[in-house]
Amino acid sequence: MTFNASFWINSVLLGVGLAMDAFSVSAADAMKEPDMSPRKRCAVAGTFAFFQCAMPLLGWVCVHTIASYFEAFQKAVPWIAVLLLGYLGIRMLLESRESGEGVTGHARVTGRELVVQGIATSIDALSVGFAIEEYSGSMAVLCAVVIAGVTFVICAGGLEAGRRLGMVLRSKANILGGCILLLIGVQILLRSF
Repeated sequence: MTFNASFWINSVLLGVGLAMDAFSVSAADAMKEPDMSPRKRCAVAGTFAFFQCAMPLLGWVCVHTIASYFEAFQKAVPWIAVLLLGYLGIRMLLESRESGEGVTGHARVTGRELVVQGIATSIDALSVGFAIEEYSGSMAVLCAVVIAGVTFVICAGGLEAGRRLGMVLRSKANILGGCILLLIGVQILLRSF
């Protein structure tokens, strides 16, 4: 395999496909915290990009080392993502009730929540390791970096869209964000069947 046009196109398309869940969760985060600083928006997009980069590489390593164990784990991947997103979605819904649906201001996205979101939205990217198994190590790394770059850009767009929507829907932003996270979990579960 070489670094030809097909490699670059496939890497970008993988990035777009993998970033869709992260886009939605980024939008939900911005609805939850519409006054998020530019620095924090970069940290949110960067977190999603990091996990979307790391998971395909981890999958690639597993394919080349412990593939038989990885196949058994792969069946649990959708369930792990559903549990993590369900937890976060329900938590956002409960926060909306506790804060009087925005009367006392918006909640903040914590670092711990962000890491859980990053794992939940990227865990299915482990299977990309199978798709890129014929790549050399350097090609796998470059592909993962392209995926990360695409994810960062898409999540930055999701944050901006969510921020604008959060400003319009101030009192219902947490409810909408929580519902989005729950729907993404259901979508992941349905895709696994």
